[in-house]
Parts: sequence; C-alpha cells; structure tokens
Amino acid sequence: MRGGSAALSPASDPGEQKPAVIQVSNLKKNFRRGQIHAVKGVSFHIDKGRIFGLIGPDGAGKTSVLQILAGVLSANGGNAAVGGVDVLKRPEDVKARIGYMPQGLGLNLYDSLTVAENIEFFRDLRQLPSSRFKDNLDRLLKMTRLEPFLNRAASKLSGGMRQKLALICTLIHLPDILLLDEPTTGVDPISRRDFWTIIHDLVSSRETTVLMTTSYMDEAERCHDVALMHEGKFIAQGTPDELARSLPGELMSVDCTAPGQVLSAMRGWPGAESAALFGAEVHVLLQTSSQELCQRLHNVGVNDAHIRTIPPSLEDLFVHKLASQTILQPEAQSYGERIVAPHQFEELPIVTEELTCQFGDFVAVDAVNLAVRRGEIFGLLGPNGAGKTTLIKLLCGLQSPSSGRAEVAGYDTCRDRELLRQRIGYMSQRFSLYRDLSVRANLELYAGLFGLSSEHRINRIESLLPALGLVEYRERITHSMPLGLRQRLALACALLHEPELLFLDEPTSGVDPVARRQFWDIVHLMAQTGDVTVLVSTHYMDEAEHCDRLGLMQQGRLIASGSPQELKQQAEAHGGPLLVVHAADFALAFQHLNRRFPQAMLYGRRIQWQSDHPIDDKELAKKLLANIGLEAEIYTQDLSMDETFISFMTKAG
Repeated sequence: MRGGSAALSPASDPGEQKPAVIQVSNLKKNFRRGQIHAVKGVSFHIDKGRIFGLIGPDGAGKTSVLQILAGVLSANGGNAAVGGVDVLKRPEDVKARIGYMPQGLGLNLYDSLTVAENIEFFRDLRQLPSSRFKDNLDRLLKMTRLEPFLNRAASKLSGGMRQKLALICTLIHLPDILLLDEPTTGVDPISRRDFWTIIHDLVSSRETTVLMTTSYMDEAERCHDVALMHEGKFIAQGTPDELARSLPGELMSVDCTAPGQVLSAMRGWPGAESAALFGAEVHVLLQTSSQELCQRLHNVGVNDAHIRTIPPSLEDLFVHKLASQTILQPEAQSYGERIVAPHQFEELPIVTEELTCQFGDFVAVDAVNLAVRRGEIFGLLGPNGAGKTTLIKLLCGLQSPSSGRAEVAGYDTCRDRELLRQRIGYMSQRFSLYRDLSVRANLELYAGLFGLSSEHRINRIESLLPALGLVEYRERITHSMPLGLRQRLALACALLHEPELLFLDEPTSGVDPVARRQFWDIVHLMAQTGDVTVLVSTHYMDEAEHCDRLGLMQQGRLIASGSPQELKQQAEAHGGPLLVVHAADFALAFQHLNRRFPQAMLYGRRIQWQSDHPIDDKELAKKLLANIGLEAEIYTQDLSMDETFISFMTKAG
C-alpha cells in the first residue's frame, strides 16, 4: 500500500514520490515448529514521514511483525527491509537506525534506576557523543516535561510518565524510524495527547517514519494509513477515512428508555447486521430501510425511540470485518437473582462523605463526596495517579480511609468489611487469576472462596460460562488465552456470588475493540436487566460514553460529575466548540497553524483544537493557509469525550 504523497516538509513538493522506508513482502512467521502461523504472508510498505497504524484483535500477529522489523525475531519467509537494511539477513544492522518500544508500561526501563540513570544507560547503549546527547536530551525533556523528575526512581512513576521516559530512551539518538508496540496502552488521555504531540512534532519537523500498533481506535484514526490484521493476515488496508466510508449499510442510533429490549430485537433480525449498546443508545448497522427499523421496533413494543443516522468510525468497520468470528451474545437471565442486603440502599448503594486517604505526605483521595444510584453505570475518569484505583479500593473495603466515611450496599466500608465483601464484585486493574489453571478450575476455586455450596457452585458456573461466551474455553489453561477472554473470566469470577454492586478497575485496558464491545454489552445488560450497580474506571474515552454518569478525578479530588452529555456541554460552554481543518497538504497546514494555535492536534489528515473564539479563529486559520497557497475546509463541531476530559483537566490545573 502506498502511504500517500503528502509531504511533511514545507520545502518539499507535495507530489514528490519518495522511496518506501519500510518495505514488507509476503512476510511469514511460525511458532512451535510450524504448528502456529502467527504471520501469514503480510505485504505493505510505508513512505517516509508517514504514520502507519497496525490494528487487530489479541493474537492477530501485530507484535510479531514489529519484532521481525526490529531485528529481535526471525521470520520463516518473505522479505522485509527497514531503512534499506534487509532485516531477515542482517537483523543486527537495523538496530542502530530505529527506535523500538516494546509493549508494556515502560517495559524497556530499569525500575531500580532513576529517570536520569535510565536515560544515561540508553545513552551509553547508543554510544552517543556528549554534544549530540545533550542537544537531544534537552529537546526530549522539554517535549515530555520530565525534567523535574530526573531523580525519581522509574518504579515510582505513573503509567503516563513511564511511557514518556520509555519514549525518551527510545528516541535518545533521534532515529528516523520508530517501531512502537501499543505505546499508550494504560495511559491516561492527557499523557496520550502529550505522546501524540511528540510523535507529530517528530514527523512534521524531521520526517520520522512511524509504524505502531494500538488498541485505541481514536489513535488509529490519527494515523495516515492503517491496516486491520486478523489471524496473521491483513483483511483491510487504507486511510482511516477510506476504511470508515467502506462500511456497508447505514449506521443508525436508536435512543430510547429500553435499550436492552432494542438490542434483543435487533439480534437475529435480518434487517440488522449488528447491534451494540452505547449507554442509553443502541447503534445498529442497518441492511434495510429506516422505515423497516421503525416497524421492527414497533412490533416489539418500543414506541419511544429516537432514530438518527450517525457517521461510521474505524471501530465500526473493525467490528464489521470481524463479525464472522465469535461474537458474544450475552444472556441477561443467566446472571442469577441476588439476595439483597437488609439495609436501606435501594436508591444510593454507594455514598461517601469527605472520603480521604493519605500515604505520608501524599493525599491519594482528597475529601471525595460521591453518590451513585442503584442500577447505574458510574465511570471514573482521570489521569494516571489521580486516585481512581485508591478510591475503588476504599469502596471495596480493601483500603482504610484516613478520614471521612463510605457506605456501600448499606454497610460501612471499615466496620462491616467482611459482610460487604459478600455483596460486591471486584475486578482489579491487574489480572489476578491463576494463569496455570483452566477456566473451570479458576471458577471452582473462586466459588469455594466465596463459600458457595456444591450445588450452587455448579449451577453458577454452568450459567456464567454461556453468559460470558466461555463454554468452548472451559478446559483452556488461562495463560494461553487472549487478553479479552481472560478479562471475561475475571468478570465471571467477580460475578460468581451474585453481587449487587460491581467494581471494575480499568477492566479493558489493552483489550481489542471487539472484545471491549462484547464486554460492555455484558455490563450494560447486567445494569439494565439485572439491576446491578457498576462503578468502573477507564482510560478509553469511547467507553466513557457507555456510562450513565461520570466522575472526573484529578490529584485525588472529584472535580466534576454528570452525564457524558452534560459534561460536554459544560466544557463547550467554558472553552468553545471544536474547530476542524481539512487541507490537501495537511502536514504543511499543521506546521503553519500549530505556530499560531499550539493546542492544535493532528488526527490523521485533519487538524483540530478547542476554540473559545471559533469565528475569529476560523477566519485567521483561513488567512494563514491562504498566505501559503493552501485551500482548506474549516468548520466547527461538538466536543468529543476526549476533548471534554482534557478541557476539565486543563481548567482544574
């Protein structure tokens, strides 16, 4: 695939063709003596100064491709050249020309070393001259804002700061080619924005070529070109806009008071290829007319639906392309009936009053007042280190508060800890099940820990396996399963004792979009038909749209709460709408606009920023681009959840 001809240097000719920096042809990789075919004849090439996104479900082969191109994994066939080096024949020669960042939060770092010591180590590894090292380091520290933390141990950094340090270590020799394996997984939106600012700065100023994998669909849309990989093959390839437009059928949003009923009506109906819950809405990929959709809803008793056409996203295409695979269809009735605790928590099962948790001089949770309604999905959003995980642990009785109080399911979280744990389900940020046990063995172990009788244990396991799409994996050893399936198993273990409240701490971090959509279908049905109250923390802004209400946290404080729509309206009232620029030579346009609008960001081929003076900024942007001979389409649109989050965080300081 030709990545395109838009130049990334002001002096370059937009029509100039450049030789591919990365050239891959019929690449193959097998494991276990040919039993597992991880990469099956992949071919693509990337031009200089392009960002190429490789997306796909767990186990698709994305990491294997990157490792082969980085010279750390051998191939079983095909050809691959990076920066003119044949990496299959001379893998060691390519390592000096690239920056390679492996998957995992700062996986290339040494936790026992400080920030400065980690950087010095990579400087020695790259044998950089002192003058070049100083120039590069000054620039990278300024871009990442890590200079105040040079003496902090890597183990004490937040996830976002670890990734920024890992990026400095990857970029210390300022390579022309970057290979990044899910570089922002588990990183908060502010740090992700900083990360992308760095990448776009390198691309626009140095024509750096980037190949990256990601599980964030909004990040894939920031790439110039993307390829969707499944079971070792490319099944779709093109620009994000091209791929989104290729989605067959019409994507409709159905907003009503009974979304669970709509979802059930859509599944199995020939007029709808797929349907998924998004908060109070159901998104339907329609294969027939909207009139037939209205009739279908009327036939099942849904008469209050508001139906509108919505633009397809890259994630919609992703899910469509994989629809022939195992798509979970959860059965709400399988979750069981719970015994409600004899307390008055029907309306507010979670209440906190000035809840505070302090570790020495560090205040992790600062006087939080929170009230969550029964049957509600309440989302906690905040940057790394904001206090989300600590707050969840306080509510689960796993951490004692320094002051204030919390009542969950009618129980005091300090005084009634043991009683509370029988009424809640908790899914921790890190996968905490036994990886060397099978799915069934893990479920039986946790059922025993919850004290379920033999008969009840069997019934619960047999109901949860089909409800969570785990029947065919019941004897599978846990460590051999993709992350999405492991997360479903962790959820099953949290649901075994039929809790009325469920606490989920970043439950889908690193999980591919199909598995995340399936996971959220389960959560929605539990909340809407099983009357389960859910409190969830997440870094995925599209997942925030699934929540009934959100609480935004920063530095331990709850700085805002409300429905996603309410928060968007508040953010737009404070900072204005989003200004979007489409220009043929988007890179040149970005270079000129970014000087006047430093908050502007590249999202694929479009440039956008929140503007509190949209009319004036629109005219100024047109004038700036006209001065360099560029025509552009410039318009305003409502804020996304991502921009809303950043707006609140920036305002709170």
